[in-house]
Amino acid sequence: MTGIHRQSEGGKTVLAKVLSSAVIGIDAYLVEVEVDISPGLPFFTTVGLPEASVKESKERVRTAITNSGYMFPDDRITVNLAPANIKKEGTGFDLPMALGILGAMRLISQDIISQYLVLGELSLDGRIKPVNGSLPMAIAAKEAGYSAIIVPYDNGREASVVEGITVLPANTLSQVIDFFRGFTRIDPVKTDISAIFNNAGHYDADFSEVMGQEHVKRALEVAAAGGHNLIMIGPPGSGKTMLAKRIPSILPSITFEEAIETTKIFSVVGMLEKNQALVTRRPFRSPHHTISDAGLIGGGKIPRPGEVSLAHNGVLFLDELSEFKKNVLEVLRQPVEDMRVTISRAASTITYPSGFMLIAAMNPCPCGYYSDPKHECSCSPHQIARYRSKISGPLLDRIDIHVEVPAVPYKDLMGKISAEPSESIRKRVSAARKIQSRRFSKTKIYSNSQMNSRQIRAYCNIDEASQSLLETAVDKLGLSARAYNRILKISRTIADLEGISDIRMNHISEAVQYRSLDRGKGIM
Repeated sequence: MTGIHRQSEGGKTVLAKVLSSAVIGIDAYLVEVEVDISPGLPFFTTVGLPEASVKESKERVRTAITNSGYMFPDDRITVNLAPANIKKEGTGFDLPMALGILGAMRLISQDIISQYLVLGELSLDGRIKPVNGSLPMAIAAKEAGYSAIIVPYDNGREASVVEGITVLPANTLSQVIDFFRGFTRIDPVKTDISAIFNNAGHYDADFSEVMGQEHVKRALEVAAAGGHNLIMIGPPGSGKTMLAKRIPSILPSITFEEAIETTKIFSVVGMLEKNQALVTRRPFRSPHHTISDAGLIGGGKIPRPGEVSLAHNGVLFLDELSEFKKNVLEVLRQPVEDMRVTISRAASTITYPSGFMLIAAMNPCPCGYYSDPKHECSCSPHQIARYRSKISGPLLDRIDIHVEVPAVPYKDLMGKISAEPSESIRKRVSAARKIQSRRFSKTKIYSNSQMNSRQIRAYCNIDEASQSLLETAVDKLGLSARAYNRILKISRTIADLEGISDIRMNHISEAVQYRSLDRGKGIM
């Protein structure tokens, strides 16, 4: 075996090993890339449950090593990806495999390689291309006690947000080899986290641009303050979409922990922009009504997050709600309630976070002009009933706030008085959220919308007059037990916006107005 030297200890071969990583869900686990080169006919095999993209690595690795000026061994090469009981997918094992082969050829010291976690896809000319999931992989490396990780250059900023680990961004296979052999150095990349967050406060869309619709703005403020789900019902052109797009501008600024969790999701899916270190604004996802249930919830042969997970810590906006397929809407019930999605496959079960604020919009009928005083509705009662029946009662029960959005009068459109900017609304929302943060500091929840029955009894006490008002509303509207709890949660949020500890009758009265679709004639 010319040019290849192997060590032996007690007659047993010492294999070359390179540490890498892979992702399950949004979390990474460590993978040992073991390489053995033995005498025999030229053959390259990969074991350890590799998917198709991993099996194809051998051709990229062979060509990249050759085109980088190194000899590729004409012997039997076996690569094992351990643990062998978990399926491996992706192209991030290319670079570890190449280094493992060169380590088995004794071109690189095993002692040096073992100090680093390595990941990267190789192009045929030896360049290192970016991979998905480098952030969770850097977190896994830090938790395992490694002090440094080698990543593709374009993944450098993303991985460098993890404190306590050195991130070395590499451009080519030759650069990494020379680094391990002591011929060159790779400068670590560092990211100023505070600078990133300081530049994240500006939004292009602002509530100051919205004329009129003051009652809708108030409902959106209440929804943002308590993390409540909301549905808007109104004719075409009334501003439902415009209002929805401005909701992120009044939500509290994303925290570092939330940014890390959100970025992990975007990293796994490969949706981070080039050189983007963190997702520092709350996501706003607006899927088209033709989306499938797998696209919305997540799944596929190789499971990946859906829109509900991409909206985690942000807003999921479903425009034209009645146009979505009924089965797609029904699968929303679990993530809305549990704030997570569990996808089960024969080999594994994966859970993705889905703690989003649901904002929906719909027309009151197929033509859109039912109950509009200025336009005649052309829909029959049967058409209206069939159109609205797509929104099931159980799903509607999980939407806290219902608000009607009428067409904007001309005098409001031409009004010269400036509307309140998002920054002012956000200050009130943030103050209310701080009250809730203190209230729930010893629990796992962070907003009023997440309160369970026990917490509602503890924090939503009302006086006799408010109880009488609420009893009348429940009897007249025929509210369900879940809708009753929703009213109490909304009332608690309205009181928090005013900085008041007790829920008063006016808070109950306003909250009842936000349940218009509960009454029998509201949705039918």
